[in-house]
Amino acid sequence: MATKVASTAKSTAQKTAANAPAKSGTKSAVKPASKSAVKKPLAKKPAAAPAKPPVAVKAPASKAPVAPKAPAEPSMRFYHSRALREKTHAVLEALEAAPGHPRHGDALADLVTELIEAGMDYYFMRALKQAKVGFVTEQSARMGMSGAVKLISSVNRKFIVRMDKDQLLVVAQHIRELG
Repeated sequence: MATKVASTAKSTAQKTAANAPAKSGTKSAVKPASKSAVKKPLAKKPAAAPAKPPVAVKAPASKAPVAPKAPAEPSMRFYHSRALREKTHAVLEALEAAPGHPRHGDALADLVTELIEAGMDYYFMRALKQAKVGFVTEQSARMGMSGAVKLISSVNRKFIVRMDKDQLLVVAQHIRELG
């Protein structure tokens, strides 16, 4: 009888090993599972219905359309001179007062170029000066940034001067939002 139990355990172990994935180099004794250890699979609970997004309530129509405020996001803005700030306000006010004037594209392109120069100086040159990297390194960086500003400004100018009055107003609004 002991022989019969041993051979049954051996054949059960072989069947289990044949169905199980291969293990790496270690042997383990396989014991037959008892009937109480085998459990029936649990019935799945019905999934909860997905939550509906909140319905937006429309505000009553007002006379002037208001641009939606963007959610607070991380930002890195720079400080520039009061003179550039005054020029920015003057150009934007002139554009908003008479959007159809043909020279507003050129004025806005010039303003964007000055803002790019001020931003590059604030973000890069100011840090180099504070780090005291030396005159030669500072001048090399200034020359490289000057070339980058010229390239960026020439591309921006091509797009800005071709914009119609509505597109120029969108750019002006964006500049106002940055300030």
